Amino acid sequence: MYAAVCAGAAAWLLWNRERGPRRARLLFAGGGGGGEARMPALWTWRRWGPVVWVRREWLCLVAAVVLAVLGESVLPLAAGAVAVPLVRRRLRARGHARERARRADMVIALCGAVAGELRAGWQPAQALLWAARSTGALGREEAAVLAAARFGGDVPQALRRAAREDGADGLAGVAACWQVAVDGGAGLAAGLDRLQAALRERRDQQERLRAQLAGAWSTVGLLALLPVVGLAMGWALGADPLRVLLHTPAGWGCLVVGGLLEAMGLWWAGRVVRAGEAL
Repeated sequence: MYAAVCAGAAAWLLWNRERGPRRARLLFAGGGGGGEARMPALWTWRRWGPVVWVRREWLCLVAAVVLAVLGESVLPLAAGAVAVPLVRRRLRARGHARERARRADMVIALCGAVAGELRAGWQPAQALLWAARSTGALGREEAAVLAAARFGGDVPQALRRAAREDGADGLAGVAACWQVAVDGGAGLAAGLDRLQAALRERRDQQERLRAQLAGAWSTVGLLALLPVVGLAMGWALGADPLRVLLHTPAGWGCLVVGGLLEAMGLWWAGRVVRAGEAL
């Protein structure tokens, strides 16, 4: 029965996924009459998927509820409530790191696009206008930079302001190349090519370092799972570790001391790995 329900839900989602683009094509082609019903977008994964993705930290509370029911204690609920903001902070830090990497790639693409358009015969301002709109590397300062390029403003200064965003520090190099080309008459395309090569080499070096440290991060994750493995071994041996930990004074002491040691171990291991990433 459950398999039939899942199959029906999957078919319904696929049908709505194909129906939306078909209706859009009819509307833009002038054939969108009243015969097509509106797609129920309220329940589509495209709308609710990002919400579920952002709120993954609430899975800690779900796991705490399960442990609280199995152990017949409210202590897992308190631990889950404490873990939610910590996990949220960690997920946000990972999201910011991905955003910085994405912005750095956009700056590299901007350098290559501007250099290519300059070799095609465009003026620097026109090349910057097109490359900025196609790559989106300027972020919130895009309007200011484009206005400076279009109306003869201080483009290097606008680029330096845009370089203050996370991951966009390469725009400071673009500003320096622009300043040298304007003041000294040097070739802007050649300077951007060298800057693009340097930024790409730095990105590749960071990726190689992350690949080398992947084993260390795996060790940290294994360290975090050791208490769960210990509880599973206790259940396999016929004991009741949750009842001992949650309902006896000795278990409370072991829980507090073990939690502190676990937190200190994870913090120290993460600190060592992050220090290696910063080299």
